[in-house]
Amino acid sequence: MKVVVGLSGGVDSSVAAYLLQQQGHDVVALFMRNWNDASVTLEDECPWIEDSNDALMVAQKLGIPFQVIDMSELYKEKIVDYMFDEYKNGRTPNPDVLCNREVKFDVFMKTALSLGAEKVATGHYARVDSTIDENGKEIFHLLSGVDTNKDQSYFLCQLSQEQLSKSLFPIGALTKPEVREIAKKMELVTADKKDSQGLCFIGKVSLPTFLQQQLEPKEGEIVEIFTDFDGFHTEKPGFESKIEELKFLSRKIEYNKTDGKVIGKHQGAHYFTIGQSKGLGIGGHAESCFIIQRDMPTNTIFVGEGKNFPGLFRKALKIENSDVHWVREDLRLSNGQSMKVKARIRYRQTLEEATLYQFEEGLFIEFENPQSAIAEGQFAAWYSGDELLGSGVIS
Repeated sequence: MKVVVGLSGGVDSSVAAYLLQQQGHDVVALFMRNWNDASVTLEDECPWIEDSNDALMVAQKLGIPFQVIDMSELYKEKIVDYMFDEYKNGRTPNPDVLCNREVKFDVFMKTALSLGAEKVATGHYARVDSTIDENGKEIFHLLSGVDTNKDQSYFLCQLSQEQLSKSLFPIGALTKPEVREIAKKMELVTADKKDSQGLCFIGKVSLPTFLQQQLEPKEGEIVEIFTDFDGFHTEKPGFESKIEELKFLSRKIEYNKTDGKVIGKHQGAHYFTIGQSKGLGIGGHAESCFIIQRDMPTNTIFVGEGKNFPGLFRKALKIENSDVHWVREDLRLSNGQSMKVKARIRYRQTLEEATLYQFEEGLFIEFENPQSAIAEGQFAAWYSGDELLGSGVIS
């Protein structure tokens, strides 16, 4: 079978290519060039040339064809511009999830298939399986990676059945140490290469610098809220219906300057996110202060002291119906239905016990335990066992 592998210049995709070759597939390597502006990369780090060279060396070592495709214009339109808009509007985007949905498994996949490939492979720590339903239809299952420390199924949470049907994740059943061991055994140049800490396929980018490139500084006030403030998120009895309770539990914090004390200045609320503690320049506290709300119209940041500050937590969240995505379309809830799941609101978060509720007003996720730093714009993903069933943008 002809398989195109997205060779990123890292160890994971390198080993993915090797394993496919060992399985007897006709492997072709494509490197995606998604960014060419070196002005925002970290000191002495090239955004893509080093990765491209490493990918080429791996392809040469394996004896497989190698091509570079320039997707920088698409990436800017679909990912970068979207990211700037979201931060500007006080939301917290996840460009890696969007990159997979809009770039890697859309345009990149279509390009690969146009070259005659039957499948497209990446170095994600995830697995894909399939079963046949009672009607004879093949259902694809997106499963967590075996290595729980590296599981990347969350980043693939917006993929469709069609995209999964064309996808391969060769290293999903391996652990990171096993992947590195294979790379060392094969003497691949990427064997000891550190994992990229940058934005998806851009390189080692400084996010604050990246944001400041497009979003102008705007001085505002930092207001501290104290724990004796009226318990905004305390559960109240007497709800007439479940939907009313969920609306209450999922509603956003709305503090005013008069609720606390001005303790400092910042250079723009759009540079920060809910739950952030670094970069605020706040001193004189026994514990770090965390952002609990951003008021974009007044450019005010509200903070509370300590990671257990009550204002950081919510027990439920809402997803607009237009932002709900089911990987398993056959399990989509109808109005009035609910489903017990495990869910996470960010990458690497431990899966939490939760219940989905579908109403005409939207999909709600109610957690068994209150969750810290639920941020608008991020993706919530829900699972049954090790299968990712769906996801949505937190509103």
